[in-house]
Amino acid sequence: MRANHSAIGASRRRSISALLACAAAALIVPASPLHADEAQPLRLCADPTNLPFSSDSPSQPGFYVEIGQALAQALGRPIAYDWYKSYFGKRTVRVTLLGKQCDAMIGLPRSEDFMGPAVIFSSTVAKEGYALVAAKGLALGGIDGLKGKRVAVQFASTPQNLLASRDDIQKVTVLSPEEGMQALDQGRADVAFIWGPVAGWLNKTSYNSRYQIELTEGEGLSWDAAIGFAKTSTDLRDRVDAVLPQLQRTIGELAAKYGLPTGEPVRFGEGRTVPAGTTTGTGTGTSVAQVANVVATETKGDAAAPGAEAVGAGKEIFNGTCAHCHGPDAIQSERKIDLRLLRHRYGDEMREKFWTTVHEGRPAKGMPAWKEVFTDDQFDNIYSFLLTVQSESND
Repeated sequence: MRANHSAIGASRRRSISALLACAAAALIVPASPLHADEAQPLRLCADPTNLPFSSDSPSQPGFYVEIGQALAQALGRPIAYDWYKSYFGKRTVRVTLLGKQCDAMIGLPRSEDFMGPAVIFSSTVAKEGYALVAAKGLALGGIDGLKGKRVAVQFASTPQNLLASRDDIQKVTVLSPEEGMQALDQGRADVAFIWGPVAGWLNKTSYNSRYQIELTEGEGLSWDAAIGFAKTSTDLRDRVDAVLPQLQRTIGELAAKYGLPTGEPVRFGEGRTVPAGTTTGTGTGTSVAQVANVVATETKGDAAAPGAEAVGAGKEIFNGTCAHCHGPDAIQSERKIDLRLLRHRYGDEMREKFWTTVHEGRPAKGMPAWKEVFTDDQFDNIYSFLLTVQSESND
């Protein structure tokens, strides 16, 4: 009898041990990779002072930040922010997104020309660009609708270049969308042709929505904005693309909340003067014809024709650093800072003048010295790019 009790006790102990083992196993079953990833915050790169797009103010976070919040909620993840000033352009993307400080950056231009293939993109979340701002009811249409009018244009912008050759349109040069709206409000301009998102935000917050704002469309005037990811984040990009369609209504409501221009854009297809052999900021990069053109027009100081790789590298540096003064792809209507005229001005001394200027700067004219920022090889690449855009005149 005692032996039988011992056997029963041993059996019970084995059963209890088995149950405990099963319970323990259930508790330590590893989560699937998807669930483990979704437990982590969606880290968003954003500028802390860039309304209407982004702000570190919880009461007014901005268009991009609120899209990020809606996106994180749809993915079932919390959200975190990496705040970094965006005026450094591509350098900002390299430091934050490609530096693995964040997972996504909203508002990048959806184009392989923008840091591809290092950066990959979601589907389009918004269309952004320059806009026409005028009194409500004023019919504008395309470029011919601006004849005889005073038009405020931002310095070194695509609209300024577009209208540069039109003597029948009076240009009022401003340095920012804020100045463009002021020129309009003070009666110094009839129309403002300025950066649309900021114009819309100012119209909503500072001008009681008294102006009509029409988005424009054309080369260098508008582009699709998307969410950018590092090339290693294809899984996250695909999950984002999967949920974006259900956020379209939310995105539309947010665009209205922050005053972003919507509706059918005004088409601008004529009027921009571009030298033969050059490309614009929305093009596909340097062509074989451009490099061949350099070979045919070498000066004594440029014995070796640059290769496409050097030209492409120089173009990227130029557009990331120099374009805010000298125009995207060096397309510039202001003659005194038009770098397409370097050969016309300096002839055989072009390279020497370039080298001195980029190394030492021109402090009296607002140009800093770049010798501590770029290497001589990078300066060579920039120079190679500038050779592809030289012209005898910008008239």
